[in-house]
Amino acid sequence: MTDDQNWQPPGGAPPPRPAYGEYAPGSVPPPEPPTGPGWQGQPGSPYGAGPGWTPPPKPGLIPLRPLAFGTLIGAPFQVLRRNPKATFGSALIIQLVTAVVSLVAVGGVAAFALTRVGMANAAERDTVLAGSIASIAISALVPIALGIVGSAFLQGVIVTEVARATLGEKLTMRSLWRLARRRLGTLTVWVLILAGVFVGVVLVLAGLVTLLVTVLASSGPIVGLVVGVVVGILGALGCIVLFAWLYTKTLLVPCLIVLERATIRASIARSWSLTSGYFWRTFGAWILVALIVNVVSWIVTTPLQFIYSFAVTLIAPNGTIDANGGAIATAIASYAVLLLFNVVIGAATSVVQASTVALIYIDLRMRKEGLDLDLVRFVEARGTASAEAPDPYLPTTRQQAQSTAAAPGVVPE
Repeated sequence: MTDDQNWQPPGGAPPPRPAYGEYAPGSVPPPEPPTGPGWQGQPGSPYGAGPGWTPPPKPGLIPLRPLAFGTLIGAPFQVLRRNPKATFGSALIIQLVTAVVSLVAVGGVAAFALTRVGMANAAERDTVLAGSIASIAISALVPIALGIVGSAFLQGVIVTEVARATLGEKLTMRSLWRLARRRLGTLTVWVLILAGVFVGVVLVLAGLVTLLVTVLASSGPIVGLVVGVVVGILGALGCIVLFAWLYTKTLLVPCLIVLERATIRASIARSWSLTSGYFWRTFGAWILVALIVNVVSWIVTTPLQFIYSFAVTLIAPNGTIDANGGAIATAIASYAVLLLFNVVIGAATSVVQASTVALIYIDLRMRKEGLDLDLVRFVEARGTASAEAPDPYLPTTRQQAQSTAAAPGVVPE
């Protein structure tokens, strides 16, 4: 036996080697890794662990946090898929009613007026023609008025749907119509104000161009015409910029009228405040979605319009349709198909654009007033409390103070 085999370490024999999964005697085992709902490991810490990040809740359409720009662009298209009967169905009904009433009102009056002109004698024809033109012009106001009311009502329906869908609720068409009907009068007045401002600015520009051409006509017709064209082009560009700015600053007015039950004046002031510091984000999201839906609509409807034009050319190669009943029926059927297709595309487009406005409103209130916290509290209270939770979209005094005190030069995120 060698000296190495007889050698013993000081203090006696070594302790036995611990088995796999055991700790050496006298050692302190490390603490157990944290567990529980919402815990996620993080790289770089023991066990890859640490206090983890829990994603914000998403009870419905969007997550309850300030929205990324991509989410803001994509969510309006999800509104159509999430509750198509209530959203697309409402838009389709409104579009169909407007189209049918327009055809009946304008078409019926025009057919009656033209029949009277054809039956009038030569002495009375000028008087009958003037009255016919006036009656056709008056009848054209019916679809315009119906379109304004329908547009206002649809805005109320879609704003309500997006607000409730964000909370995970899925209302029926009847419930949405009942809620939107309460604010229909105020919404209609707002749409009339927008239309009046647009028409007024256009009339002022047209009057200015006409006045310049008339005044400068003494210097030569070409000079007056050139000046009128230049002023008209520059004025039109200026009007486009003015309309874009005013429309963006007042974009949230329908949402404020419906969800916060505010007056038109208060809604304009609050929309102006909420968009301060986020003008380009608001304008960019709205115009980008509008471009997407209009380009898609143009791509889809153009082939059908080409087919309709081709069919009419085959039916009436000389530009007139004779008394052949089959040809007339074919032309009417082709036009009805084209009209129905345009109504369907218009309904989908109106839902997406109205949803975009509602989502911009919710996003801006999350960013500036902490609406996401109120929505989370509402969702939690709805699941636990027996009493009905207050409407989270009604602004509190704190939120209104935050929105009013927001600096206009804030850089948007």
